Amino acid sequence: MAKTYNFQIIFFFLLLVSVPVVAQNSSSDSITGWKAGVARINITPEGSLWMGGYASRTHSSEGKLTGLWAKALVLEDVKGQKAVLVTMDLVGISKDMSDHIRNHLLKAYNLSRGQIILNASHTHSGPALKGNLTDIYPMDSLQWDNIDRYCVNLENMVVKVVGKAMHSMVPVMLSAGNGVTRFQVNRRSNNEQTLTEQIELKGPNDYAVPVLKVVGKRGKLLAVAFGYACHGTVLNGYQWSGDYMGYAQLALEKAHPGATALFFQGAAGDQNPLPRRSVPLAIQYGNELACAVERVLSEDIKPLAPVLKTSYAEIDLQLENTPSEEKLLQLSKTSSSFEQRWAIGLLGKYRTGEPIKTTYPYPMEVWRLGNQVIVALGGEPTIEYAIKLKQLVGHDSFILGYSNDVMAYIPTAEIVKEGGYEGESSQIAYGLPSKWNPDIEKKIFQEIIKLAGELGVSSSEQPRKRVENKP
Repeated sequence: MAKTYNFQIIFFFLLLVSVPVVAQNSSSDSITGWKAGVARINITPEGSLWMGGYASRTHSSEGKLTGLWAKALVLEDVKGQKAVLVTMDLVGISKDMSDHIRNHLLKAYNLSRGQIILNASHTHSGPALKGNLTDIYPMDSLQWDNIDRYCVNLENMVVKVVGKAMHSMVPVMLSAGNGVTRFQVNRRSNNEQTLTEQIELKGPNDYAVPVLKVVGKRGKLLAVAFGYACHGTVLNGYQWSGDYMGYAQLALEKAHPGATALFFQGAAGDQNPLPRRSVPLAIQYGNELACAVERVLSEDIKPLAPVLKTSYAEIDLQLENTPSEEKLLQLSKTSSSFEQRWAIGLLGKYRTGEPIKTTYPYPMEVWRLGNQVIVALGGEPTIEYAIKLKQLVGHDSFILGYSNDVMAYIPTAEIVKEGGYEGESSQIAYGLPSKWNPDIEKKIFQEIIKLAGELGVSSSEQPRKRVENKP
């Protein structure tokens, strides 16, 4: 443990000395129109629970490396329009959990779904959650009861932290920019086992580090929301941890006492942190990401005019044909454990006449903060979504995945046809009856273009017009 601690100290020292910290240079005279509130709540389970993300674990958690947090950033523009970003150190939340939280926020604070982004960091060192990857966990009924109780409490904590942020609103200056760091590796294009033998890595990739900077009175950093598109899978042990994303937040909060750092996950469906599988690597990647954020904070990044607009939609994405009853019966006898549970569950639906999904209501939303475009997608979108969306709605856009409902991987049409884990077999892990129809990509892009257009953001498929950064 001493070696790990010393390693972290060394990297934190490098973080401080390598990047000049000038985040406090903004003048309070520039604070016009925006208000913001920020809050956090500890969501680390009090006892031992089954952990989320991996089918290979054989028992519940044992202690912690770092705490797990839900954090809320509430923004309000000059006309009183509000929106809230909630970031959570979790593998992903289900539609049911998301709906419960958003319904509570509508009732308590009159926040519509378009005004709420619930983003999961996708750490694989947090708790398992009901409705998310449930077939991969070999839990008994008592263990599931413990998870259910945690989830009910979690929903209440998320609503509570949003309320706390709502009641802490102060005048701020808002600005945005993009940094860069390069520890993500496209796992479909590169073999992890032979990584050390490769002389070059293959893409596609998007190395952007989007940063939203919130500065209060006297130029003090109040909050920084930042993202990256990379799986939270450096660690695979039995201790609670925010993984590299958690270490990045800790580093930034240590460098800026009193500020809150919020991490949002990007289009990380096919992006892994490689190499991996050690605490020192998680700390290293966390500090690399924090350094990228610090560089953006230190630059003269664009202030955002106090104009907030949001749009939201759920579209029905088509699922391909469900396996036959005969095929499911075969899988229930010969396949691996979680495939067996999946096949047995579908067989039960066949035999009782329960409807089997042929479509899924997929959530997506677009925000505009001044002239900063933010796109939030549900599920685990592969990196091509970030690349293409930036081509469509602006190369500086922030692209979030894992937002509002993490129901499955979201592959491109090409990946659906290629198959593999992201294109086909992962649907079993998530409990869906079959893979997506290849038209998934076209439908998502069409809807995002429509939502962006509602906010005055033209796409590359329409005549481009500059969105002025003014009220």
